[in-house]
Amino acid sequence: MHLRKTFFALMALFAMNVHAEFKALPDQPPIPKDNPMTPEKIELGKMLFFDPRLSMDGTISCNSCHNVMFHGGDGRPVGAGIHGQRGGRGSPTVWNSAYLTVQFWDGRAASLEEQALGPLINSVEMGMTSHDLVINRIQQIPGYVQAFKRVFPNDKKPTIKNAAKAIAAYERTLITPNSPFDKYMKGNKKAMNAQQIRGMKLVDEIGCTSCHTGENFAGEGFKMGEGHYQPFPQIPGSKYDKMYDITSDLGRYEVTKKAEDKNHWRVPTWRNVAITAPYFHNGKVHTLDEAVRVMAKTQLGLDLKDKQVEDIVAFLNALTGEFPVQTMPMLPNTLNSTVTPNP
Repeated sequence: MHLRKTFFALMALFAMNVHAEFKALPDQPPIPKDNPMTPEKIELGKMLFFDPRLSMDGTISCNSCHNVMFHGGDGRPVGAGIHGQRGGRGSPTVWNSAYLTVQFWDGRAASLEEQALGPLINSVEMGMTSHDLVINRIQQIPGYVQAFKRVFPNDKKPTIKNAAKAIAAYERTLITPNSPFDKYMKGNKKAMNAQQIRGMKLVDEIGCTSCHTGENFAGEGFKMGEGHYQPFPQIPGSKYDKMYDITSDLGRYEVTKKAEDKNHWRVPTWRNVAITAPYFHNGKVHTLDEAVRVMAKTQLGLDLKDKQVEDIVAFLNALTGEFPVQTMPMLPNTLNSTVTPNP
């Protein structure tokens, strides 16, 4: 154990000497060639995203856990699904998720399209027993049948693959540009104050940006479908391991079953982190200043001074972008009947 701690401490020291290239958020996220965006597809995806009828009991939509009228999550430590069930992890924000190279905390989905399929048939989340059941329900709603025909004219009827494509297309519109940091990087040196600039320099100097790199501060140089994973904690044994139950969830290991993936997680974005509390995969940490202290200790072996924490938090606040206005979609109705079964 002593040798392991020494190794990780040396790795942290090395990280302190690796300086990041800070970048503004691009105007548009990556768009796959097999799923081009059109206004009609985006609108269909938005309807599906907001429609609770895609859950078994008609109570949960994608927006229930990833509220786009909010910060893109649900503000709870862990997600909630049908029948009041609770999941084991928090709901990551959907805002700017289009820039991530893999989805979910453990990176088990290689794309937004693949991610959209998961919660539908998760027994704790939306609870449908199969994707066929999802499509069967969609086919009972005439407005959806017509919309799928318009958006996907080469397919005779709605398919789950096309439903996922539509949802992903809508999610790729959920980006938050023009944060104070972005404006600063584009030449407006008054967009960030002196404390925020100190914080920006500090996260680079102490090694935070060895993981939180790139325009989304979630890793750089990774292809879509290729994840950027790091152990949490990087340096085990601090008081925070037990205090915040850091290690009981094995993270990426639950997907791969490889010992080297235990307690590894996709590096989360810093974008809008100031407004997406609570923090970490289990939502155990409720304030950003405490999250900064936890990360400094568990990942870099550092005990930060209060002034350093304040400067870093100030910089992270400069990463809150502008949220495009969202309007609730009018969902297609059914006539003289309901598609949602009795509980």
